[in-house]
Amino acid sequence: MIFPAKKFFNRMLAPSKQSEGVIMKRIGLIDIGSNTIRLVVFEYDKETGLSEIQNIKTPARLSQYLEDDLTMNQEGIDVLIDSLESFKKVADAYKVDELHPIATAAIRQSKNRDDILKQTKKKLGIKISIVPELDEAFYGFYAIINSTDIENGLSVDIGGGSTEVTLFKDKELIHSHSFPFGVVTLTRKFFGDAAHDDKDAIKKMQKFLEKEFSSLSWINNQEVALVGVGGSARNTARIHQSEVSYPIGGVHCYSMTGKDLDQVFNLIKDSSRDELTNLDGLSRDRVDIILPAVAVFKALFKQVEATQFTFSRKGLREGYVMHHLNEKYPDAFDRFNVQDRALFQLSNAYKHEQSGAQQRVVLARDLLEQLTAIDKIALSDKEKRLFEQAAYVYYLGRFIDSDSGSQHTYYIISNSMIDGFNHHDRVKLAMMASFKNKTLLKFYNNETGWLDSDELSDLQSLGGIIKFIDALNVSHTNPVKRVELEKKDKDNYILNAYHTGNPIAEEYQANRQKKHLEKVLKSKVSINFTKS
Repeated sequence: MIFPAKKFFNRMLAPSKQSEGVIMKRIGLIDIGSNTIRLVVFEYDKETGLSEIQNIKTPARLSQYLEDDLTMNQEGIDVLIDSLESFKKVADAYKVDELHPIATAAIRQSKNRDDILKQTKKKLGIKISIVPELDEAFYGFYAIINSTDIENGLSVDIGGGSTEVTLFKDKELIHSHSFPFGVVTLTRKFFGDAAHDDKDAIKKMQKFLEKEFSSLSWINNQEVALVGVGGSARNTARIHQSEVSYPIGGVHCYSMTGKDLDQVFNLIKDSSRDELTNLDGLSRDRVDIILPAVAVFKALFKQVEATQFTFSRKGLREGYVMHHLNEKYPDAFDRFNVQDRALFQLSNAYKHEQSGAQQRVVLARDLLEQLTAIDKIALSDKEKRLFEQAAYVYYLGRFIDSDSGSQHTYYIISNSMIDGFNHHDRVKLAMMASFKNKTLLKFYNNETGWLDSDELSDLQSLGGIIKFIDALNVSHTNPVKRVELEKKDKDNYILNAYHTGNPIAEEYQANRQKKHLEKVLKSKVSINFTKS
């Protein structure tokens, strides 16, 4: 499907009834888990989307304060209260509009949870919400479908005391389940005082996981993506990126194979504790619990017959906030429009001129369709969409510095967490959107080495078309309304540029940049500016 530029921009630029007047909203979320307690301060703005402006944590390990009868002792309650008091002060300093303390497995499983809630309410005036097991699974799923392009998958979120899985198809939830074990409980159950590389403990844990996961018939042989969320999945992705010297930033939408998971698992298993403490990508507070986490991912990958293991940076916390905002403002997120919305918000964040961007997409699509009709270019629907998206964010980085707009554009796009884009597509988008010349394009490709000569040549052609189209609106006043390619003879074409006003700057710049169009046509081009 071709990127519906005009319809998309009209919809996004028009104020909605639900969001009209909403400028900014700050939400503080305190995630009380079994392993860590974390405060995240989110800021939502209709134009720039949901952003994280603060993220701090403490490794409280609340599950270790649960007695054998699942009663949390007073020491654990005091740790919780001290953490909440500190985080509440931080949230107040950020002037949050709403503070949402939410608790998962450790408090949910506590027999004395009512007493825990009463103590925190009395001492701090804070009301903790207990997240039910299935809701915890739902929020992770909700974050995934609203921040990635994965339509069919099985999500997994392993915390300290529970593991949530959801199966979704066409971005609709099909099944969900919460297992009553997590990284802390697995470590305690199978390792105790044993070393993390104890072969007998590992074998028993793997057998246990295989039995637990095989009990859910609906996860067997699904052949979909396994999508990990949460800190353990993030650390797994970062360890692998470090091992392969990954060339671009960010772990959101980073994908690994089953062999990659095996590589990370073996690296952890074969490393001493001191080596794990200094292992790039691994947080020090996860050194003693990371192996059970990767074992869970490996076991699920095999059970599902997964096509890939992909990490989503957005999980329970983001899903909770997204769902909360969507209930108040129904157009805040759209799972079927993730990429386009993300680019719109990125564009606004860098003060990209919207009217000119919209017209650039219209003209770029118009010219591409004509080139396709005469067999000068052949693209898949996905490639067409990526081309039009690149036309939209072309030279986004000139906001930072106009003289180095290409370099800034490439760096921003290739290293930003842009929802809905896998890393390879993100780099291709960055290359087209930053296109200046062949030399610079090759320089960018050297950073990753992902594209072969044919792919690089195609991107050069597409980037050149966008650069030429940009020249038709160098004044940013949208004088050119449409373009029409006309074949004059065997070696010559005429491009009719229908315009309003007096596009003097456009005439000069277009004639300078027409070489990019001539390269695609393999013919000379004369530009005829005609009154519309």
